[in-house]
Amino acid sequence: MGETPHEPPPITVVLPDGQEVTGRLQERQQAPDAWLYKVAVPAWQNTPDGRVEPAWYVVWVKAPDHVKPVPGVSYDDVPTTRLPPPSAEREILGPRRPSGWVLQKLERGRSIIRAVDCEEAPAGAPVLDLDKALDAAEHPGTRLCSLCSAAAELDPVLKGFEHGFGGTENGSREAT
Repeated sequence: MGETPHEPPPITVVLPDGQEVTGRLQERQQAPDAWLYKVAVPAWQNTPDGRVEPAWYVVWVKAPDHVKPVPGVSYDDVPTTRLPPPSAEREILGPRRPSGWVLQKLERGRSIIRAVDCEEAPAGAPVLDLDKALDAAEHPGTRLCSLCSAAAELDPVLKGFEHGFGGTENGSREAT
């Protein structure tokens, strides 16, 4: 025969008006900026035959704003969902921007390459991958946006490999 599930442990739930009631902690879930606790608090409900009976109101609340541990109670067995740990790269680099670039066409054959999340990027423009963005950047009359990351990302790729090398007429490079 299987084990009878344990009753969820008690927890003090702080109501919006500051009152405190003892509820049951059913689950914990880590969010990016807080912990959320799924608690059941006692309430009452009317039955169809006119009686009043106990009922549980289940709600997610933010901890520690709306819950307090009950002294001496262990919460080790409460189902808990944690966020995956951030990667070292994400810790260093911060949030990623969407990948790719867009080409904004201007008058007289001129254009600007912008990052897809640039405030000046044209809405609905097709997203260019690295090769297409570099091809477009080599076109006369095209410049890289310096307001967003397009210039910082693409310029070193376009010019960075030429440092220490001199170009020849046929396009090959030789050491200087």
